[in-house]
Amino acid sequence: MLKNRLFHSLRGYVKAEIKGKYTELFLNRCTEKNIPIWSVKRVDDETISCFFYTKDIKSIRKLMRRTGCRMYFKGRYGFPFFLKKVDARKGFVLGLLFCLFIIFLCSNIIWSIQIKGASPEVEHKVRQALHNVGVKKGAFIFFLPSEQEIQQTVTEQLENVTWMGVKRLGTQYSFDVVEKKIPKEKPALNPRNLVAKKKAVIHKVFVEQGQAKVKEKDYVQKGQILVSGYIGKDENTKVVPAKGKIFGEVWYISEASVPLKTIVVTNTGKAESKHIIQLGKLKIPVWGFNKKGFKEMEIINDEKPIYFLKWKLPIAYIKQTMLEIDNVTRSYTKKEAVKTAIELTKKDLLRKLSEDAEIKGNKILQQKYENGKVNVMIHYQVIEEISKEQPIIQGD
Repeated sequence: MLKNRLFHSLRGYVKAEIKGKYTELFLNRCTEKNIPIWSVKRVDDETISCFFYTKDIKSIRKLMRRTGCRMYFKGRYGFPFFLKKVDARKGFVLGLLFCLFIIFLCSNIIWSIQIKGASPEVEHKVRQALHNVGVKKGAFIFFLPSEQEIQQTVTEQLENVTWMGVKRLGTQYSFDVVEKKIPKEKPALNPRNLVAKKKAVIHKVFVEQGQAKVKEKDYVQKGQILVSGYIGKDENTKVVPAKGKIFGEVWYISEASVPLKTIVVTNTGKAESKHIIQLGKLKIPVWGFNKKGFKEMEIINDEKPIYFLKWKLPIAYIKQTMLEIDNVTRSYTKKEAVKTAIELTKKDLLRKLSEDAEIKGNKILQQKYENGKVNVMIHYQVIEEISKEQPIIQGD
């Protein structure tokens, strides 16, 4: 039914009343000439109503002259009549289309950029970085990189930013910034001792103020006083805030398990791209028709939705990038697996240590081969700052 209606609309058809004494004869003549007529209804004894295609009007007029009938049009329908109406209002239609085009253009341009969570200084730097990647007022959104690429590029350029979220809301880009928190140095005005925060063997002692209570190669327990805030003797004794840095040798145990065979997914460097217009759920390729991709591949879709004012239309432009991938089996000998385990545990340990810490050496305590994996236990010797403040309460 829907298919027939669509077919009728594309060809154009009319509704007409046929009047005369021989309307049945008229219908018979139409059947003989293979002229399609449908929805025939009798209005009165000498009148019928029916539908027929526009292209058959000329033939029908000839049949009416032969049968003594007259024809009165009651309605015109279909695409050809719509085109005639459009042609008659050409100026209005062109103006309307131009207006819609301007609104569409303005709906896909950046009109506002909001940055939240940043200090004025960092916000200025963020705006400069965004300007460098093309994100600025008046920029056409289609030509901008994806939100993920903007986030990665701008975050890498800014040292004071830990994380930045990117969100597009119609013609507005919103950025949530998390700044790095630099701890403020506490004023060392209150009397205090410096004590050990962990067991260690003293490696170096640097005392700026206070009285050193340990020397190199001393073994200290957690909580032991390293630098005292009491200086002077007898009645000349006074209390000061102890200052200094005490480096000690500390020991850590790390464990790692490394499989001898691992399947790794790698990118071969080959890539192909397709350009697609999406209408609802229908995807229509507009460029790169012969790009069929690869046997093994990763597909990345860069979708740019189209807006009309604040509404997101069910239309989008998609750049589809197909990256060829390959599954590579990485094999280690037992010796290489142990070396890899040492590197992994070393990186993991350095992430947990302070910036001035240094790994002095390591020793493998245990090494086992089980179920295709090498399990290693490693002892690390680390030189690091081991002191922490301990306030001195006057009167103790």
